[in-house]
Amino acid sequence: MREEKKKGKKIKEKLRARYTQRVSSTSLFFWVLGAISGVCLLMVLLFGVSQWFVLKNTVQQQMSQDLSVRGQTIKERLLPGLPPQFADEEEHARHLSATYGVNVTVLDGEGRVLYSSALEADSFVSDVAKIKAELGEGTEVDRDFSVYQQGNDGVYVCRLEDAQTGANAYLYVTKDVSYMGIVLGEMSIRILFSALFVFVLAFVVAAIVSGFITKPIDEMKDKAKLLARGDFSVNFHGKDYGREMAELAESLNFARDELSKTDGMQKELIANVSHDFKTPLTMIKAYASMIVEISGEDKKKREKHATVIIEEADRLTSLVGDLLDLSKLQSGIAALSKEEFDLSAYTRQAVEKFGYLQETHGYQFIVDIDDGAIVSADKGKIGQVLHNLIGNAVNYTGDDKKVYISLKRGETSAYFSVRDTGKGISKEALNDIWDRYYRSKETHKRPIQGTGLGLSIVRRVLEMHNLKFGVESDLGKGSVFYVDFPCVSEG
Repeated sequence: MREEKKKGKKIKEKLRARYTQRVSSTSLFFWVLGAISGVCLLMVLLFGVSQWFVLKNTVQQQMSQDLSVRGQTIKERLLPGLPPQFADEEEHARHLSATYGVNVTVLDGEGRVLYSSALEADSFVSDVAKIKAELGEGTEVDRDFSVYQQGNDGVYVCRLEDAQTGANAYLYVTKDVSYMGIVLGEMSIRILFSALFVFVLAFVVAAIVSGFITKPIDEMKDKAKLLARGDFSVNFHGKDYGREMAELAESLNFARDELSKTDGMQKELIANVSHDFKTPLTMIKAYASMIVEISGEDKKKREKHATVIIEEADRLTSLVGDLLDLSKLQSGIAALSKEEFDLSAYTRQAVEKFGYLQETHGYQFIVDIDDGAIVSADKGKIGQVLHNLIGNAVNYTGDDKKVYISLKRGETSAYFSVRDTGKGISKEALNDIWDRYYRSKETHKRPIQGTGLGLSIVRRVLEMHNLKFGVESDLGKGSVFYVDFPCVSEG
């Protein structure tokens, strides 16, 4: 049983896979074509069938009404008795038949023919039980007359008192209604031809509409393939195909511009990283050679050269660390490990690490830090944020070499900011500075080496913490980077 269930399950999966493959391989052109054609054909068929039933009911009602009027008129002509101008009842019946275009027959209570307009009266073999049932005799329903269809004849029956004996008799009036079948047959043929005509017309219109709908999609698909191959000169347009296509084209053009920008920044990053890796490697190799060839026996020179090698190795480690950190943050591998700590003290420690720049490069750090800012965050990653923001300010501050670092406590949060006095950032570039490939084109001597990944790491870390952050900048006056840390206690 289990094996049979497994086989059945495998067969279902194969059929489902084939169906999915068949559906996914069907062109949108044929989907639209089939949908429009099918809907039009269905509408025509529904309309035709409904009209057929309406016509049938109308013809039947008209027949019933017409036969009722004729039958009632004939009954009124028969009730007074035989008119003097007629020799007998049959002659009178034939006159009424010719006058009103019907066959007139009078039956007794047993269903026998008393007289008839037909030449062969015996041909009127009537089911008197059917007549009595139609008139509702013996039941609560007691009709004066009844109209119904029997074969190709429309029948009108009513009770009629025998003028000679006074006994119950029945007036049986028939009219050929075979024309109804002819009319309905012609109507069916017309509906069929109309459905075929509308289907062909709908097919042609659907093909035109499908082509109109799928043409811009096919064009965008081909251009998207070119874009995927790195051709950023493609231009998507859809304004001739409606608002939705125009919006899609605009979105694709925006994506193209962003991809082009990212591609350029990525190439620039590769060039910068290659340069930043090549420089320390070259230095390490050169100073290692100098130790071997020149300063091997000279202790002071050997230590000096070894120190350069160590510094350059540290620089390489920092570069690799930045790349690994960013990769982990973007892939989601680097999880947060939150803890409560004193952000005020931690910020002071971060500033102290840049103290050597005051002595070696003449930088000035103007610090304004409030005490007791206790926060809950990943201490190590927040340390990266502080280090990268301060280092960025150091690299881009003005000729006065001043960096302003502030941490101000509020009622519920601590507002951290770093301000430089550099040339500032244009409004167009404010969003780009957080990109992992962005680096300012401005030339300057950087005391802190890096790959241009610092601000991207800052953004990823702060987004993981759901912290509010940003940058404000005035050209010619400098920039302010800020982070708003929620406090968890009064400290």
